[in-house]
Amino acid sequence: MRDSTRKSGFTLVEIMVVMAIIVTLLAIAVPFYTTSIVRAKESVLMSNLFTMRSVIDQYTYDKEEPPQALDDLVREGYLREVPVDPFTESRDSWEVITDTGPTGQSGVFDVRSGSDRVGLNGTAYKEW
Repeated sequence: MRDSTRKSGFTLVEIMVVMAIIVTLLAIAVPFYTTSIVRAKESVLMSNLFTMRSVIDQYTYDKEEPPQALDDLVREGYLREVPVDPFTESRDSWEVITDTGPTGQSGVFDVRSGSDRVGLNGTAYKEW
């Protein structure tokens, strides 16, 4: 008499088909994920640059002289802390542009990212 019970489980072919489907889905999803991460970092960079430029202008208007360093903005209460550059992940990598203010004193005029990477729009982050 034959045993009519059958062992349950997956065949090698079934497992290979499932693995092929998973790999295909990952191949589609990973580029979208990495692009969305870069877009989020670009959004943070634009926001940080807008805020710091606005604060530099406000400091210069209030004090009638430009700040000498980004730390002056924190010391005087215009910023809680110097923001982190999302691409270099550092507070110290900001490229500070100095120029002469309205009273003839030299100081911080503008700030840019210290990253050497190129954005999704094709321009370098240090040119934003």
